Amino acid sequence: MTAGRRACRSAFAGFAALAFQTLGVSAQEVSFMVFGDPAEKAAYQELATSFMAKNPAITVNVTHIPGQSDYRKRLAADFAAGTPADVTLINYRRYAGFAAKEVLEPLGPYLDKSTVIKRDDFYAEAMAPYNWKGTTICLPQNLSSLVVYYNKALFDAAGVAYPSDDWNWDDFVKTAKALTKDADGDGTVEQFGIGTEASIFRLAPLIWQNGGDIVDDPANPKKLTLDTPAAREALQWFIDLQVTHKVMPDQVSEASEDAETRFQNGRLAMYLNSRRGVPAYREITAFSWDVAPLPTGKQKAGILHADAFCMAKATKDKAGTWSFIEYAMSAEGQTILAKSGRTVPSMKSVANSPAFLDPKVAPARSNVFLDGIAHIRAVPVMETWVDIEGTVGKELERGVYGDATVDEVIEAATRRTLEYFPQ
Repeated sequence: MTAGRRACRSAFAGFAALAFQTLGVSAQEVSFMVFGDPAEKAAYQELATSFMAKNPAITVNVTHIPGQSDYRKRLAADFAAGTPADVTLINYRRYAGFAAKEVLEPLGPYLDKSTVIKRDDFYAEAMAPYNWKGTTICLPQNLSSLVVYYNKALFDAAGVAYPSDDWNWDDFVKTAKALTKDADGDGTVEQFGIGTEASIFRLAPLIWQNGGDIVDDPANPKKLTLDTPAAREALQWFIDLQVTHKVMPDQVSEASEDAETRFQNGRLAMYLNSRRGVPAYREITAFSWDVAPLPTGKQKAGILHADAFCMAKATKDKAGTWSFIEYAMSAEGQTILAKSGRTVPSMKSVANSPAFLDPKVAPARSNVFLDGIAHIRAVPVMETWVDIEGTVGKELERGVYGDATVDEVIEAATRRTLEYFPQ
């Protein structure tokens, strides 16, 4: 949609609202807070504008926070102050704390009464984590697996075949080695084969693929289980990518230029990420890129990434706010958001439509995201999961950068996270 058309629609909505007020009908306002890059901001604004054109009595005011960290701080501060936006985006790993405080309006009852959308329209894998004590709290607008983004030009230059859909861990290491280059032989690597963050969110699918688990009971976890043989082996393989094989940036290299920036600048062959990175990567003009599934271990497994529309319990106009969420979750709303490239639509029909699968727009192989849904798993939904994730991440960094052994990482991560599990 052009800027002119957006302005016209916005003006129309404003004039319509004024007309309603003149007639003695209260104009409704819905506040909507989002995060993301400029492409995402534009998509959310278009979503709001399209909704207002169909619902002229309701004005949707979009507040955009670019960075996720700043967004989470604002979200927490607003809820604590009792002044949250009517509609917010919250990741499934982070909504439990708000649900426990009962500051979110459960959306399950609204969904069950809707004549526009129904539960079966959406991937169950995205819906399930938002079930809190038997009630659907928020509605997931997207889901994504973890995939391998790869620089096709670097593969071509090295004469290395692009990743196959059935590649395994050994294939992955061989490929990363072939694409790690010290071009001038000075001992400094200019091009790395693989980059990723040292986090339990990146490690978890490897442990699952190896037949292990990250906690003792995914439904009611009491502790981490990184000390099992299957988890230990996967952790060792992950750490060895940097410590032994040297195909990942070390601590100094990562500090000078983070892995994602290296990928965007053409100095990293492969990068692990969810669908989140697509809008930024579409800005790359120096080379072509695509996506491949994670390499497979003993079994297939991926990890869920999902954000949902949540309604604040403090919302005054719940009916109007629900009508906006309902529209955003409809086929029309999800199609608008799919254009940004950021989302894998949670609505099955939109995810399997040209709005998402258009091969003329990078990545050409968006089907990789859909193929992984059958093997996707979620981390535990807990009020303290963010604390667990942060604590484990610090220990994993010590291991990946060679400052701690696997045994030391496991011991410290297990001990330091016990306080966050119910005993």
